[in-house]
Amino acid sequence: EVQLVESGGGSVQAGGSLRLSCTTSGFSFDYTEMAWYRQRPGNECEEVATIDKDGTTHYADSVKGRFTISRDDAKNTMYLQMNSLKPEDTAWYRCVDVDYVNLPMDCGPSAWHDGWGQGTQVTVLS
Repeated sequence: EVQLVESGGGSVQAGGSLRLSCTTSGFSFDYTEMAWYRQRPGNECEEVATIDKDGTTHYADSVKGRFTISRDDAKNTMYLQMNSLKPEDTAWYRCVDVDYVNLPMDCGPSAWHDGWGQGTQVTVLS
């Protein structure tokens, strides 16, 4: 059974940091391109960052220079280090096997999709 479980969300003051983790099982994580997506209130689901099996990364312009995506294939886990957080980073964050991304789609807390984690809330206070 494919499972992706996010952790590490929470509330933080603007300028602070959080580290999200995505622990996976049930598929060949080390051969899989992975990503973090988020859905901000009133907005569509958007890509935050991706990392392929070789470690090549890509970031949305809005997070470039502040967020870092990484992976530990030995632990089947992906991370998102978020620094210099802004109130506009407040969102529901989910990890995903990119093969299961088919935008536009709802990736908020009430949505369920194969190949996606259930998500975690990040709230940045101004």
